[in-house]
Amino acid sequence: MKIRPVILCGGAGTRLWPNSKNHQAKQFIDFGNWTLLGKTLERVKSSTFDVPIISTNLKYLKEVKKHLKKHKISKYKIVLEPAKRNTAPAILASALIKDIPNEQPLMFFAADHLIEKANIFNKAINKNKTNLTDQNIFIFGIKPTSPSSEYGYFLTKKVKGNINKVTKFIEKPKEAKAKQVIKQKGYWNSGMFFLRKDSIINNFKKYQPTMYKNCLNAVSKAKLKDNTYYLNKASFEKATAKSFDYAILEKTKQINAIKLDIPWSDLGSWKEILKMYDKNKNKYYKKKNVYYRPWGRYVNLFEGKGFLIKELFVKPKGVLSLQKHHHRSEHWFVTQGTPKITLNKDSFFRKKNDHIFIPLEAIHRIENKGTKPVKIIEAQVGSILKEGDIIRFQDVYGRT
Repeated sequence: MKIRPVILCGGAGTRLWPNSKNHQAKQFIDFGNWTLLGKTLERVKSSTFDVPIISTNLKYLKEVKKHLKKHKISKYKIVLEPAKRNTAPAILASALIKDIPNEQPLMFFAADHLIEKANIFNKAINKNKTNLTDQNIFIFGIKPTSPSSEYGYFLTKKVKGNINKVTKFIEKPKEAKAKQVIKQKGYWNSGMFFLRKDSIINNFKKYQPTMYKNCLNAVSKAKLKDNTYYLNKASFEKATAKSFDYAILEKTKQINAIKLDIPWSDLGSWKEILKMYDKNKNKYYKKKNVYYRPWGRYVNLFEGKGFLIKELFVKPKGVLSLQKHHHRSEHWFVTQGTPKITLNKDSFFRKKNDHIFIPLEAIHRIENKGTKPVKIIEAQVGSILKEGDIIRFQDVYGRT
């Protein structure tokens, strides 16, 4: 039996656009002729997988169908949630649709994760398919590349059959704690799940019986039209909003891990997005987009909807003007050197891999006091992303 991929595609993406009414859902953002949902759809076209199921809501239905058409996926099922209820009801309702047999292995993907080396990933899923039972759950761990406080972690121990049993979850720890967890061979919790349909049913019946009853009603009373299940609103709204981690993972003892050492990110912050652009900047670089300034130069790498990605190159002793913006905030990610940053009344130095956030209207400056160039990848986020939105207060090159 092939593995049925279920793509959870209901996230709103508010973390990236905290001050915007028109925030875009992360899975649909065009990062340069590709989106995270598009990459996920391409990944499930492999021979490992059966026809995909997409769990989303009415607001995103058009966008999801547009993506399916673009990626030439003609066979699919869509499950439409009539209300936001977090991942537990979304996972349960998707699994309960009638064209999934009871022993079907289901792979739950988030629509907004960037996974590279998909062949290693698919091999690991196939290898563990025979270990699935009507009770257990496999989760995916990613070997950490840094002690990040943006992800949750888990610890494991080896048990019979060379299986990694999860012994402990650690919710988004502070950096110092994250370092300790990595020393204990902790892995990032990627938020992807692999289990059989009967395991989902058994776990929900045991730990969330009311949610199970409400989701079962929402599915059995659903209307099916054009490959799309419109879940029953009255029943689905009765389901408590809970994450799958909180509803099931924290309660069951039968959780195993598939550990992966592959490039992975959920691009959940501008820091992660800037890292991605830095890694792939050669694909975005165009000579005509390079601009020279007295302090060095910058290159516009990509302009998206509501954001602009640049790379700044500040020469030794180069000083940008002391400035602010009315229409944009900025995120900086240092990739080389040790810049001195002024932010309102504070001044401080930052080093490689540091992230600095410049809020709207904040007065700021970058200086390179060193003997080597400083490089910064910058995201400008706002309604106007033009050079005209620079109010200068001081400038060593006389441009105020």
